[in-house]
Amino acid sequence: MVAIKRLATVDTDFKAKMDALLAFEAAQDEGIERTVIGILADVKARGDTAVVEYSNKFDRLSVGSMADLTLSKAEMQKALDSLPAEQRQALEAAAQRVRVYHEKQRLDGWAYTEADGTMLGQMITPLDRVGLYVPGGKAAYPSSVLMNAIPAKVAGVKELIMVVPTPGGEHNQLVLAAACLAGVDRVFTIGGAQAVGALAYGTASIPQVDKIVGPGNAYVACAKRRVFGIVGIDMIAGPSEILVVADGSGNPDWVAMDLFSQAEHDELAQSILICTDAGYIEKVQASIEKLLPTMPRREVIETSLTNRGAFILVRDLEEAVAIANRVAPEHLELSLADPDPWVSKIHHAGAIFIGHYTSESLGDYCAGPNHVLPTSGSARFSSPLGVYDFQKRTSLIKVSRAGAQTLGKIASTLAHGEGLPAHAKSAEFRLEN
Repeated sequence: MVAIKRLATVDTDFKAKMDALLAFEAAQDEGIERTVIGILADVKARGDTAVVEYSNKFDRLSVGSMADLTLSKAEMQKALDSLPAEQRQALEAAAQRVRVYHEKQRLDGWAYTEADGTMLGQMITPLDRVGLYVPGGKAAYPSSVLMNAIPAKVAGVKELIMVVPTPGGEHNQLVLAAACLAGVDRVFTIGGAQAVGALAYGTASIPQVDKIVGPGNAYVACAKRRVFGIVGIDMIAGPSEILVVADGSGNPDWVAMDLFSQAEHDELAQSILICTDAGYIEKVQASIEKLLPTMPRREVIETSLTNRGAFILVRDLEEAVAIANRVAPEHLELSLADPDPWVSKIHHAGAIFIGHYTSESLGDYCAGPNHVLPTSGSARFSSPLGVYDFQKRTSLIKVSRAGAQTLGKIASTLAHGEGLPAHAKSAEFRLEN
């Protein structure tokens, strides 16, 4: 039997148990940190030469130059054309749904003119160039290509550069096909900290980008953290999470499999069920025992559920929602007979999946909203990746002659109060006697 932690809000030590359940130490490994610092410094100093050397070393390659690590648009198109019909249709359908959803996120500039003729506003401009990191080899996710690349293109990013490692020279055709569909402009078959460094600093072959997005391993995450400030980054993601709020009205097999869907990512993933019905929790436990042996990744799932999973029994749905807001999960499923009234009570979640038919996996692949979501409680202050992450807002200020008389006096008074006389004089010079 899978030993999943059991908590109940009636327990006197519930808060302490809950705190322990959610505790996750994401401290950077010192060995990884040292390695990444060295690689980044080397790429910054030696550019393409260093990137080629690290690619040969870490990806088991024997290439001579960056030309051997560059893919053309024709190769991306060939990958798309070579897909089996069913696979291509699924990828195209997912891409279209993601595009339609994100087109609604586009921001528009605005302006207004005051009575004295002063104009104030905001201008929206896309980033010039974005780097997209995509895991390679067996851990290849074409869905992540769509989720990262399509919002960038919808935003109007002029050039999208994808880096994807190819261990042993293995090219994942689905990833390249997704890149073709999403409008990726250039592809380099490099990965790891060296790829992040190349995108952040630029080399003779790889132009410097403005922002780096996309998931990666611990070395990639560390490298993204180190280059932040030189370039923008999307986020530093933690382990995947799902929290299911249930009232006992759904199929327990469905809930068990939804918990599995995140647990199978890795041993550190977290799957939590909050329920008002103790008997239903037992049904879900029985479903887990029945379904787990059928899972190819059953060992990963069992480790995840045992170490970080939990069943939480609550008095009512009000209590369940309060706990959900405390957790601020990446994925929140409302497995309820009447879920709609509860949606507005959720203040902190990366994405909310409403009703019994809305499995989290649909959001991962083809529903339309982005699957790049805040983790580790950061949904309290962060949002899903979107078009707005690839657009900048610039303030517009055009002060009229008359407006300068009013604003100049205000600015002068405040500047003198702050002890900044040059600021004050700058405003005062425009005042008319």
